[in-house]
Amino acid sequence: MTYKPLRPLVLAKCLLSLSLAFQVSLQAAEQPLDGLSEKDFLSDMPVILSVSRLPQRLDDTPGAVTILDRDMIRRSGARDVADLLRLVPGFQTSNSFEGVAPLASYHGGFDGFSNRIQLLIDGRSAYSSYFIGNVAPGMQAVALQDIERIEVLRGSNSAAYGARAVLGVINIVTRHTGDTVGTRASVTAGENRIRDAYARVGWGQEGATYRLAMDRRGDRGLAGELGASERDNFNFRADLSPDASTLVQLRAGGMQINSGRGIPNDAGNPRRDSFFSSQYVQLDWSRSLGQDSDLSMTASRTQELYRDSFPIFLKQLRPGRLRPGLNPALIFGANDTVTAGFGGTASNDTVSVQHTFRANPELRVVWGGELRRERVQSPPLYGSGKVFETDFTRMFGNAEWRMRPDLVLNAGAMAEKSSDSGNSLAPRLMLNWHVAPGHTLRAGVTRGERPPSALEKNTSITYVLKSSIFPIPPIPFKFARPSPDLQPETVTARELGYFADMPSLGLGLDVRVFSEQMSGFVTQVEEGVTRSYVNGPQFSIRGLEYQLKWRPWSGASVGFNQALIDIGSPIAGESNAAPSHATTLMFTQKLPRDVELTLIHQQSSQATFQAGSEINEQGIKRTDLRLGVPLRWGANRGELAFVVQNVGAPYQDYRPIFSFERRAYLTLSFEH
Repeated sequence: MTYKPLRPLVLAKCLLSLSLAFQVSLQAAEQPLDGLSEKDFLSDMPVILSVSRLPQRLDDTPGAVTILDRDMIRRSGARDVADLLRLVPGFQTSNSFEGVAPLASYHGGFDGFSNRIQLLIDGRSAYSSYFIGNVAPGMQAVALQDIERIEVLRGSNSAAYGARAVLGVINIVTRHTGDTVGTRASVTAGENRIRDAYARVGWGQEGATYRLAMDRRGDRGLAGELGASERDNFNFRADLSPDASTLVQLRAGGMQINSGRGIPNDAGNPRRDSFFSSQYVQLDWSRSLGQDSDLSMTASRTQELYRDSFPIFLKQLRPGRLRPGLNPALIFGANDTVTAGFGGTASNDTVSVQHTFRANPELRVVWGGELRRERVQSPPLYGSGKVFETDFTRMFGNAEWRMRPDLVLNAGAMAEKSSDSGNSLAPRLMLNWHVAPGHTLRAGVTRGERPPSALEKNTSITYVLKSSIFPIPPIPFKFARPSPDLQPETVTARELGYFADMPSLGLGLDVRVFSEQMSGFVTQVEEGVTRSYVNGPQFSIRGLEYQLKWRPWSGASVGFNQALIDIGSPIAGESNAAPSHATTLMFTQKLPRDVELTLIHQQSSQATFQAGSEINEQGIKRTDLRLGVPLRWGANRGELAFVVQNVGAPYQDYRPIFSFERRAYLTLSFEH
C-alpha cells in the first residue's frame, strides 16, 4: 500500500484531541517546572545530555529521542551497536563488513556509507574522516558491556553538532569507572563460527578510578561474503577529581578490523582481505563555577589507517567495462593486470570549549566553540600523495527559555566555517507545550548543512592498462574524476510531536511526524565508465514514526515502534532508499528464579540496498530469541545467555547475493 503522511494541521488536531482525552481524570492545576533539580535526576523521567548540549528532561528536549539503556542492550542479544540500532524507529541496519563495517543509517542510506548522521562517544565525534564521514567503523569502537546508554536523536541536529548531524545524532555514553571497579569477563561461541571475548578490569578509589577493557568480535560473515570478519579493540578510561569542583577524564583506545571483501566471479571486485585500524586519545576537563554555571573543555585526536589493494586481471573484465566496443578478452593476456586499491590514512584533531549557565530562573544557556582539522591522504584514491586538509571553525549556542510553567522554547544555532566550502548557519527553533502532567506537544523547524567530503570533491582514479600480446599504446582508464564544483547539501526539517509518560498505566509514547526537505543532495553518477559526484535535484522525506513502551504486568515489558516513510525523490534508487513501512517489537518477561526471556521481531517492506541500486525484493522479516539465566556464587555473579538470531528463513542483507542466516550462540559472563 502507498503511505501518504497526514497534513500537519490535521495531525496537530489529532494529537491535541488525544492529549485532552488523557486529561479527563487529571486535575487542571498547573505544576511549576523550574528547570532541573536533584529530583529530576532521581525521577523515572530520563535526563538527556546530548540533544541541545544542555541536560534536559526527556519531555523538554527539542526533538524525538530514543534511549537504549544498559538493560535493554543486554536483553537484546546484539553483538554490536549497529545491530542494536535496528530497535530505533526509522533506522536501517546491515551486518555486512563489505562496506568496511556493519552500518546503520536513518531515513535511507543512499550509498554504501552512512555519512549523514553524527556519532558521538562520550562527546568525541567518532565518524570516519577517511570514509567520507561514515559512522560504521566508530560503532565498532566500544564494547556493548561498557555502554551505560545510547541517546539517539531522530532528526537533524546540525544546530548543536554541525555538518555531519544533518539527519540525526547517535550519542554513546560509556559507564563511569566508579561503577565498574572489579573484574568482568565473557565469552561467546556458536554457529557461523561466532567467537567473541571480553575482559575488563577496574580499580581505584574515591576521586581517582580507572578502567581497561579489551574485546574481540569474530564470525564468518554473511552467507555469500568472501571471508570472515574480525574486530579487536581496547579502551582505557580514567576519572579524576582533583577537588570538589573539578573533573578530569582521560580516554584512549584503538581498534582494528580484518575482513574479507569482494564478489564471486567479479574481476573488478575480487576476493581479498582488507584491514582498518584507528586509535584515539581524548582529554576532558570540567569545572563548576557556581551553583548554575559550568565550564568544560575537550581535546581529542583520532588516526585511521586503511589497507585494501588487489590485482585486476584485465582479460576477465566484462566487454564494455573499459570502453564501449572494447573486448578485454581479445586485447590482454592472461597475466596482464593492474593494481587497484583504496588504502590510505586520515587523522582529525579537535579542541572545543563550552560554558553552561542560568541567566535567570526561566532561562538556561549553553554556548561555545570548536576547532577541528581533518587530514586525508591516499595515492590510490586521489592520484597523488597530496594531503587534503580541511579546517572547521564552529560557534554554537542554545537557550532553553521556560516562557510559562507549561511552555518551553529551545532556540539555538551553529555558525560553521569550512576552509573548503565556506560559511554556513544551522538554526533550530522548537516549542514544547506541557498540556498536562505527563503529556507534551512539540513543534519546530531546524536546518542543517553537510559540506562535501575531501573524497567527494577530489577523488581522481586513473589506471594505465598495458597489453602483453598487442603492441598498442597504454590505455588510460579514468575510473573516477574530481568534482571541484560540488556544493554543500542542506536539509530543512519540520516536525510535530507528542510525548506521553503515564507511569500509573505503565505506558510511554513518543510520536514524530516529519518533513525533511533535501537540497543539493550529493550523489554518485557514471559518465561512460567514469564515476564522479554531482548535486542532485531537491526532494523530500516525509512520514510518521512512533515508539510505545508498556509494562502490562509485573516482570514484563513491551517495546513497539513503527516508521512510515515516503521519499519523494525523482531518482528511482533514492525513492526506495528506506522501507515505506517498518515495524519492530521487543518483548521481555522475567520468569521464576530471575530468568529473563526476550523476543524481538522486525519486519519491513522492500528497500534499495545500501550498496547501490540493487533492490531487496524480499524485505526483512527477522525474529530473535534470548534466554538469560543469572548465576551467583559467593560474592561473584554472572549470566548464561542463549541467543538465536533470525529463527526463520534467511533474508537478504547489503547485496542480493548476501544473506543473514540463523545464528545461535551461548554467552557466559561473570563479574567480581
